Amino acid sequence: MDYTDYSGSSDYSNYSGSSDDPDETCDKTSVIEFGAVFTVVLFSIVVILSLLGNLMVIVVLAKYENLKALTNAFILNLAASDLFFTAALPFWAYNHVHAWTLGEHACKTATFVFYVGFYSSGILLILMTAHRYVAVMSPLSNLVSTTGSGSVAACAAVWAASTLAASPSFVTSAVVEERCHFSSSYWELWVVYQQNALFALSSVVFVFCYSQIMCRLLRPTAQRRKNKTLKLIFTLTAVFFVGWAPYNIVIFLQTLNTRNPQPVAPKVLLAACEASRRLDYAFYVTRLFAFSHCCLNPVFYVFVGVKFKNHLMKMLKGWGRRNSSLRNRQSRLTITSLTSGEEVVM
Repeated sequence: MDYTDYSGSSDYSNYSGSSDDPDETCDKTSVIEFGAVFTVVLFSIVVILSLLGNLMVIVVLAKYENLKALTNAFILNLAASDLFFTAALPFWAYNHVHAWTLGEHACKTATFVFYVGFYSSGILLILMTAHRYVAVMSPLSNLVSTTGSGSVAACAAVWAASTLAASPSFVTSAVVEERCHFSSSYWELWVVYQQNALFALSSVVFVFCYSQIMCRLLRPTAQRRKNKTLKLIFTLTAVFFVGWAPYNIVIFLQTLNTRNPQPVAPKVLLAACEASRRLDYAFYVTRLFAFSHCCLNPVFYVFVGVKFKNHLMKMLKGWGRRNSSLRNRQSRLTITSLTSGEEVVM
């Protein structure tokens, strides 16, 4: 049976016409070694950037913005969602390189946290896109100015739906052959098709909403800043599809390999094995682009806004003034101690 870890990879799949003949097993040692190095190095960078970016978003929002407004509530929860997603990545990388020694409860928890972050991020991006669509097409709608209990209820619904969607991963994940995997290929397929469905829904919402927004902004009566807005919309859409489309295609194609093959000729078996290796290499590369979205969200959904950039600059300048004031105070204390003949240990 082919087991898959909670990141969706199939490191141990094989194509065997007869399970009793070891010569027909597809050797993927080189693929696994590539995945281990590629995963640890590049996703370490993703984790660091995601932590810095999303924590900065939360600090800026808490310090300068009204968190009861629906837009700010969505952005805050998106940052929290990306942090959930990021928190699981070190465990996922550990699972690639070493045998899982953290116990079954840790395996279930890491898997669950990973998918809660994954699904909540996707749902929030859909809602943020729909909210932007309503704001442009019907600016006087009550949804645009939703605050207080309405925004809390919307965010609570997002987390409830994400928890429900991620719950099978908690129940079915287990330590199998010293790795954190799903316990059966059925649940492996279920989770992959769930991811594909979320991507398909996101794509429909993105294409519909952003195409309608662009048509509205292209009208002669649109605001003067429409060019900048159109570029931003195009960038958001392009980054989303470039990041997620190849990954979803690859994981879907990998599910076709989980079916038990019939005995075939050695040449056909060799060709299938080579195709499987190429697909696995593609999986590692496309997954990097997809998962790096957690550190790109703060850039594209927050800091591209003039208001948030101003808040960030104001906060950084405030920190700089405080540090400068502290250094000046320490210098005055040092000068005073030297002139008075006293020794002050800083």
